[in-house]
Amino acid sequence: MTPGEELLFLALGGSGEIGMNVNLYGCRGKWLMADLGLTFADSDYPGVDLILPDLDFIEERMGDLVGIFLTHGHEDHIGALPYLAADLKVPLYATPFTAGLIAGKLEEEGLTGQVALRIVERGGSVDLDPFRVTYVPLAHSIPEGNGLFIETPFGNVFHTGDWKIDETPVLSQPSSAETMTSLGDRGVLALVCDSTNSFQDTPSGSEASVHDGLRAEVAKAKGRVLVTTFASNAARLETIGKVANETGRRIAVAGRSLDRIIRVAKATGYLRDFPEPVRFDEAMKLPRHELLVIATGGQGEPRAALGRIAFDTHELKLKEGDTVIFSSKQIPGNEIAIGRIMNALSDLGVLIVTERQAHVHVSGHPGRPELAAMYKWMRPEIIVPVHGEMRHMREQARFALSQGVPRAIIQRNGDLVRLAPNGPEKIGEERVGRLVLDGDVILPADGATLNERRKISINGLITAALPIGADRRLMGDVVIRPFGVPVEEDRADFLADAADAAVKAYDPTGDIEKVREAVRLAVRRCATLWTGKKPIVEVMLIETTR
Repeated sequence: MTPGEELLFLALGGSGEIGMNVNLYGCRGKWLMADLGLTFADSDYPGVDLILPDLDFIEERMGDLVGIFLTHGHEDHIGALPYLAADLKVPLYATPFTAGLIAGKLEEEGLTGQVALRIVERGGSVDLDPFRVTYVPLAHSIPEGNGLFIETPFGNVFHTGDWKIDETPVLSQPSSAETMTSLGDRGVLALVCDSTNSFQDTPSGSEASVHDGLRAEVAKAKGRVLVTTFASNAARLETIGKVANETGRRIAVAGRSLDRIIRVAKATGYLRDFPEPVRFDEAMKLPRHELLVIATGGQGEPRAALGRIAFDTHELKLKEGDTVIFSSKQIPGNEIAIGRIMNALSDLGVLIVTERQAHVHVSGHPGRPELAAMYKWMRPEIIVPVHGEMRHMREQARFALSQGVPRAIIQRNGDLVRLAPNGPEKIGEERVGRLVLDGDVILPADGATLNERRKISINGLITAALPIGADRRLMGDVVIRPFGVPVEEDRADFLADAADAAVKAYDPTGDIEKVREAVRLAVRRCATLWTGKKPIVEVMLIETTR
């Protein structure tokens, strides 16, 4: 699909899901990409941590892609860059803080100098015919959140990225209502807008409002205090640093991603007054009421700092009388993992404080009052909800229409939408999908490797080794090895039955592959009779000279 005299929109990720945001705009033969993020794997992807978008559609049209514009530095917007951007061979555009985070990621992957990274000052513009893109500062839970004002010959688009309204931001200064209104005065064909909190009837709340809640909880704590938050929330780090100073506590920082955020933030003019962290060995020597730890792992990640502290495998230690404050929202799907960490902390006698007990967190996404304000400022002809599950996107569409937006379109990943002329209209479907980062290898999420691993995780694996001679007769005992198959108490009897089934199925005169398949089926039938499971069976015919 090559765009003609029209303006097209295509989501390759982030529509119908929260995370992995990738959006394309097409016009006069060219494509522009907004964000290139990832999402985190769950139990459906055994052995995998990261999920990446399948960019096959745009990879087939690389010569038509003019650039990738990054709205802000969260993983679901920039996380896939180190793995996919080099193949696209186009420049990346980002404001200074986001560019600093990207540069660090590229360096870790050995890609420094191989991907063009171009810094755009906040409020700056880039001309890439037929597009003109202007960065519009917006508040979010990370420095330098931006919307993209995209001008095209067929109308203007305001692509919000992640955003909220914050009258008293801790870091950065978002655009004013007057600035946003002036953009709307230029005419907005389509508002492509964050849907995460579309059911929320109240505003997100100001980042500055968290200060008093955090200070009150830290001030009344008798022992060590650990605050866990999203590493990227530099404004929250600023607040925690101030609270530490105000309550007479030293700071220790646990988590590589926190170290990276603090380093990049200071290099780009933020966190100038953040306290100098103490080393772990020094932290453990301080009186308990003089230490405040900031740690990653508030979503239950087992290898993150909080999980290791909870299970006593970290240099930093907590015990009865200490306090852990979860200064973050519980992301849907992480409840079990977070509960596991909380239970381990409770077993230590630690007091746990969440946003349910105290005002220690605010969201970075717009509630309905903020959405209504954005509609009033932009006055779009079309609302295109993105960044949300289907229920969130449909709710935003309903709400926008109730607020006077003339038209709405519900799309999902892969839906090709014409915004102009005569839009919005779905005009086709393009292939989309997911890739996984499995170790150091990128694979299809629905490919043979993951499908086999899923089957093994459910039913187990059995290997059957048959020693055969040059004449293909059996030359010894069949060796059966079950892995993850529920045969524990009667293991020896099962092994004997499975080996006997393999021997009976083996025909030295038959076609070798048909014989292998007959043995495989016989062993699996035996396992099913014993266990009710259908394990993967691998048959090895091993030539021997005995």
